[in-house]
Amino acid sequence: MNLLSHNSFEKMADISAEWNNLLTKSITNSPFLRFEFQKTWWQHKGGGEWEDTSELFVIEVRDGNELLGIAPFFLSGGSPNTLALVGSTEICDVLDIIVEPENHERVLKAVLGFVEQELGSKFSRYLLINIPVASPTLAVTQEFFKDKASSVELEKYQPSPYIPLSTDFESYLSGIDKKQRHEVRRKIRRAEESERGVRWYFIETKETLDQGIDSFFALMVGDPGKESFLTPKMREQMIAIVETAYDAGTLKFAFLEIDGQVAASYLNFDYNNKLWVYNSGYDRKFNELSAGWVLLGYLIEWAANNHRTEFDFMRGDEDYKFKFGGIDRPVMKLTISR
Repeated sequence: MNLLSHNSFEKMADISAEWNNLLTKSITNSPFLRFEFQKTWWQHKGGGEWEDTSELFVIEVRDGNELLGIAPFFLSGGSPNTLALVGSTEICDVLDIIVEPENHERVLKAVLGFVEQELGSKFSRYLLINIPVASPTLAVTQEFFKDKASSVELEKYQPSPYIPLSTDFESYLSGIDKKQRHEVRRKIRRAEESERGVRWYFIETKETLDQGIDSFFALMVGDPGKESFLTPKMREQMIAIVETAYDAGTLKFAFLEIDGQVAASYLNFDYNNKLWVYNSGYDRKFNELSAGWVLLGYLIEWAANNHRTEFDFMRGDEDYKFKFGGIDRPVMKLTISR
């Protein structure tokens, strides 16, 4: 195997198609690991989460001309000096190295050996975060460092509920709690019978995207926690993410209108035959019609009827995710002190 490190996404543009193709066969295939998403995250350092002095260290692994793996790391400029995956921590909910299952162990061990050789004196901590609980990366990394590190700590980072979908919306409803099933139907029926012009839609054109982003931010700031999250740098990051997903054809930006006004919105990715729920907002003056729940019901219906295999709520322990039938599939945090 040949290993090569990169310090610029622009210089990797010629392998972007190979990168995304390998991702489709990888142990972890999430929209956050696509080349264009990783590049966008790096341009904004997670909306200011990491220092501008951070250094990119993406490792490309090949066997001859065949691309076997991508390990998208970066070296932070903070304290302690940390080697983390591009996308850590707040913006990208599911991360990992990019490699097919049959090549995983040998590629990852080669990558870790390469990192130790090339960067060993420059950092004191590995941070592998938002790794799916079922990923073999966790076990292989722990085994690699069991006699090499001063501490190896694995912990559950956050719940990450998802709904497995089968054939259609009625099949989904029949599989959830009876009380919740009646509640979903009742709230959708009440909204539709309210004579308040309730309608929902996806942003379909570039011309309406900017207005959609503005409306979405206006809904988000109605939540005090999300208002503090939306710093100027984070707004720039979020705008870039939405535009990148739109250009890649993975954006499903949903809105619910009541009385001609935007009442709720969900920012989603449509990728790998799954709908990934990234963020949301709603206007509390429409609480009597449960705008957020109604739009969520419409989205699950769309995903089920359009043959998506999962409705992924991603990180967060919000109660509504489990009421709608979410099954926890946590993401993990592996910290290695050298």
